[in-house]
Amino acid sequence: MDSHSRLVQLFKVLLPLAALGLLSTLFLLSDSVDPESTIPFAEGDVIERIRDQQITEPFFSGVTDKGEEIQFTADSVSPGGTYSPAEARNLRALLTLNNGGHINLTSNTGHLSMETEMATFTGNVVITTADGLEVTTDLLSTSTREVAGSAPGEVEGHGPIGEFTAGSMELGPKKVGGPIHVLFTNGVKLLYDPKKSER
Repeated sequence: MDSHSRLVQLFKVLLPLAALGLLSTLFLLSDSVDPESTIPFAEGDVIERIRDQQITEPFFSGVTDKGEEIQFTADSVSPGGTYSPAEARNLRALLTLNNGGHINLTSNTGHLSMETEMATFTGNVVITTADGLEVTTDLLSTSTREVAGSAPGEVEGHGPIGEFTAGSMELGPKKVGGPIHVLFTNGVKLLYDPKKSER
């Protein structure tokens, strides 16, 4: 056997041994890992995050049978419990009408139920329309499948003809398939401003 062949045979033995030596050195020099140190949250933080789980910036949209567009958004939604619905923070809705007009709804909190096809706006509810009407109330219930809703409590606001208050408000068509109206009932009081044009 010549010297070249002996050198090849020697490398066949030495190279695998060198590789094993390098691998063993890597394992020996590596730091031991503490399993608890890899957990980024304390047990209390984990429990709190599970309890306060939420969906950020949820979005729901649909089109009514008449072709009107309904969109609901919120900053976040926290899941509800057995006897309480999921709660949305800064709930908003945009209702786009067939005539090109729109109605904006906002509130501090609210609930959206796919089972009942209803949305409930609570806390500093503000309703604004494209023609300059702005109404505030504490509670507003609306449909998620059509442009319709009601505020059973006191409402106040202002519009093209002045400032007003009322015991309740209804939103929707007066007859099936008709245009959308905002109807105030139960002791309407209007402070008429002659400087403003009539609607």
